[in-house]
Amino acid sequence: MSLDARRAGETLILIGSLVYASSKIWEDTNFRSPHFNSQQYNLWVLTELHLLAGAAVLYILWLSNSLISSKPIHSPASNIETAAPGLASKRPSSPRAPETRDANFKKNAPLLLRRKPDFGFVWMSVPRNYRESSDDGILTGLLFGPLVSSALLYSSLILPLSASPLPSSWRIEAPRLLSNAKGSYSVVEALILSRYNLVDLSNLCSTILLFHVCSSWWYESRYRASGSTLDNERKSVPRSAGKRLSYFMLFALSTTVGMLSIKFALLEFSLGIWQHLSWFEIIVASLFYQCTLYGTVRLAHRGFTLGELGIVGFGGTALFMEFLNVTAARIWPLTTPYIKTYRLPTPLLIFQTALIAGSFLTGFALSPFLILSRNIGQRPVRRMRYPELKLRQRRFLAFGFYVGSFVMTMGLIGMWTYWCLGKRNPWLWVVLYILEGRKKWSRPALLIYWAALGSLSVAGWNRQLARSRRFRAWNNAGENLIVPGSSGASSGPPLVDSNSTAPQSSGNSSDTQTGVGSGSALGLTFPNLPNLSNLPNLPNGVATDLLDAADKHVPTLRLNARRKFFHALTVVMFVPGIAFDPAFTHLSFSVAFALFTFAEYVRYFAIYPFGAAIHLFMNEFLDQKDSGTAILSHFYLLTGCAGSLWLEGSSPLLLFTGILVLGVGDALASIIGKRVGKHRWSPTTNKTLEGSFAFTLSVVISAWLLRLLGLTESFSTLRYTAVIGLSSILEALSDQNDNVTLPLFSFSLLVLVGTS
Repeated sequence: MSLDARRAGETLILIGSLVYASSKIWEDTNFRSPHFNSQQYNLWVLTELHLLAGAAVLYILWLSNSLISSKPIHSPASNIETAAPGLASKRPSSPRAPETRDANFKKNAPLLLRRKPDFGFVWMSVPRNYRESSDDGILTGLLFGPLVSSALLYSSLILPLSASPLPSSWRIEAPRLLSNAKGSYSVVEALILSRYNLVDLSNLCSTILLFHVCSSWWYESRYRASGSTLDNERKSVPRSAGKRLSYFMLFALSTTVGMLSIKFALLEFSLGIWQHLSWFEIIVASLFYQCTLYGTVRLAHRGFTLGELGIVGFGGTALFMEFLNVTAARIWPLTTPYIKTYRLPTPLLIFQTALIAGSFLTGFALSPFLILSRNIGQRPVRRMRYPELKLRQRRFLAFGFYVGSFVMTMGLIGMWTYWCLGKRNPWLWVVLYILEGRKKWSRPALLIYWAALGSLSVAGWNRQLARSRRFRAWNNAGENLIVPGSSGASSGPPLVDSNSTAPQSSGNSSDTQTGVGSGSALGLTFPNLPNLSNLPNLPNGVATDLLDAADKHVPTLRLNARRKFFHALTVVMFVPGIAFDPAFTHLSFSVAFALFTFAEYVRYFAIYPFGAAIHLFMNEFLDQKDSGTAILSHFYLLTGCAGSLWLEGSSPLLLFTGILVLGVGDALASIIGKRVGKHRWSPTTNKTLEGSFAFTLSVVISAWLLRLLGLTESFSTLRYTAVIGLSSILEALSDQNDNVTLPLFSFSLLVLVGTS
């Protein structure tokens, strides 16, 4: 058996955390309720979590053993044609795979061929669908959902029966309750039963994911020849997209039938596993989760690892089940004694569902406008029969998208929100809610504060990046000192516009490297376009000699520092909101997520007239983790900061978890590690001990500073430091996107250990 130290450490942390969560539920909770036996429920929760942890261990052991027993593939760079005939001479059949991918793969082939044999895949997906990483993150996808669910269950089980789970600092309406012939549950009882259901749902999703991976392994082994195969080619997956989709749908239906069979067998043997999931929930959750996995990996091409995909799929499924349960409670209120939502059924949950789920629903409903806009943007003018009509067509499609979004928001989404709020106008509710703060001016002041900081930051960066492109000085490593990271192949998705000569997915042209693409062809005016040396004969009526001289002294930041600037910005922006009005900040985060989603529609599908401008700005902040068609870094950062609020942490200190971990700890760990770090955690990672120490120390000091300012309760420094230290080790060992994993992991452990 062989397992490198980095992955072994990550495995021990994740599995140990899940086992610890199950032991805390079993040993430290004994909720007394006249309606259900919590101790009996806890026994089966313990069994479920231990079975899942055992299955994860067996999978890792089997994988490690099979790799060491199989013949390793070693292919030198000079023998790429031998290992993969036609790789250097043939262009990939998928239009989403740019030509530079071949060159990059050829360059790194020996490394990739050694890494990829242990990667798992969703059924009918191939390696090129996933983000490049050192491992697939299978344990992250399997264990993070159950870990967070267990922490939420534990936090509700330790509450007294008559207590209000809504913190006193949350100024929002009381949670809605149902009472009918089927019974009457208190707020705490309803929340506990809902979270038992959440634990079962997370185990169901993890079981499905593991079934997909194992089935893919088995099916591929039947097609695998005795010789070596390229890691980006799987012989069991047909090249036809139609066949892949049909095979996937058949497999998804078969998997759902298999989950129902398992449920039936558990009932026959009187086993309480999945006892909180109904037959209908198993069918809906199984189909939705699998479609989310496949749809996400296909649409957000190269945007996720398998582990990140598992987290996103489970989060989307949980939100969808909440939407169904809220809707069912409104349509058939007599069928259930409580509303099965995993957070408290307050207007915050209704608005979040409307905003986040509604933004994705709008994208699917208006997909014809989006797809046509992108296709026209990709089409070269010289190939068009009537090139003068191109701009008119793009304007028409943009008008259709904007009008359609308005109709969807005011119509279907607005009516659903109106209905769930008890036939109250949602727009009027929001206006009145803004004016109902601690003082009438407090929430408007927060909105102005956020808008001012965001606008100044974006405008300042846009100014600096646009004007500094005139003075491109290159160091010996070939990195642009004014706009770092723009050398070589671009790290970001392409700008789709009228001058493109072929569909692009990663921006490998020189125009995209400089961040301008062909914005002028879109009919847009940007402050940087007149100043770019690669666009000759453009008039420069804005720049003056004084400004030109000042441009030479524009302060420069490397790509890492520029990205971490936004981490620090989250601290400045959101600490006041979380400290003084967490409920309003909860709602504002949901609004921001919906706006980000629409901005990504506009950017990727080149919606006139803002698509190019958004792309130009976003392209300057991308690293290797944003190599896919979608730009996800800002979604990850927002979700990580908002996660502790959306999960409704029970104490002020918990609410600051995402802000402190990402805005302070992760930013300083990256900067300190790159500048002074010398001792690596393992040969397969560039994370250093110095960076992890800076992570832990900075977060603990920041938490103490908040305590001294009276913004959090008193806490155990030892336990808090232990949790943050373990989180820093996970950040160093894991290759998954830490903007998602770290806040969830830290929040869960802080809930379980109890910091008070």
